[in-house]
Amino acid sequence: MNPRRIHIQEVGLRDGLQAETRFVPTMEKIALADALSKAGVAKLEVSSFVSPKAVPVLADAVEVFAGIERKPGVVYSALVPNLRGAERAIEARVMEMNLVMSASESHNLSNLRMTRAQSFAGLRDVAALAHGHGIKVNVSLSCSFGCPMEGEVEQQTVLDLCARFVDELQVQGITLCDTTGMAYPTQVRELTEKVRTRWPALELTLHFHNTRGMGLANVLAGIEAGAERFDASLGGIGGCPYAPGATGNVCTEEIVHALELMGYDPGVDLGQLLMAAHTLEDLLGHAVPSQILKAGRRLDLHPVPAPACST
Repeated sequence: MNPRRIHIQEVGLRDGLQAETRFVPTMEKIALADALSKAGVAKLEVSSFVSPKAVPVLADAVEVFAGIERKPGVVYSALVPNLRGAERAIEARVMEMNLVMSASESHNLSNLRMTRAQSFAGLRDVAALAHGHGIKVNVSLSCSFGCPMEGEVEQQTVLDLCARFVDELQVQGITLCDTTGMAYPTQVRELTEKVRTRWPALELTLHFHNTRGMGLANVLAGIEAGAERFDASLGGIGGCPYAPGATGNVCTEEIVHALELMGYDPGVDLGQLLMAAHTLEDLLGHAVPSQILKAGRRLDLHPVPAPACST
């Protein structure tokens, strides 16, 4: 029996780098993107077409898309906030537009400076433009598992929004985002089962942050509930300004390492992934959260230490 396939979707180049203050040179971003493609990630969120003034570290999105080597079988995605961003994304030949709004009114106002109703109206226009150009549409629903300003987010609120995305926007995929690391395994399992049961053909992705140390546990709970697609960030970089002290996204190499040990097929070459991750600290100018970079893989062996001196 073949091992169950789990699709790893890399978001470090967008969700990770947008949290950084240092501008990573365009050619280095391209090299990272190519390394991740060759490692075998299923999807690569290459950049974001937000205003360069708003996120200057991703101001080179067009240049990065123009420079990458596109590997067959890899989906090259970008975050698209509005119609102007969608027009730039079309020119850059993106394969998927990732649109964003929040399940929480407070977070949507803080993060996007719009009500959820205003956001949805804007997403409708962007989705129509994307469909007209034959481009896939995914909606990332922030704060699906809790809001740092409102607390619990009702599952019915999430399900109602998903229904509107599917019925009114005709999206191909939805990402349930644990934006500030508030999710816990039993909650993840329950919500995932409900979405999978109601929309079995939907391309469902789960997106977790490791803010409270439950990232891997949440991934495993999602797998148990039928999810097969997970966002992750090389080195575990990323974070959210609304979660003080937050660590980043779940770490790509940690997730791949764990899934391989458990008999799943993440479809990614862990050795190549680690080589790419080893470049991050020099590029960013600081240490990254990845424990695999620090400790090595489970069966990476070390020299026998010299015997202690006796007196």
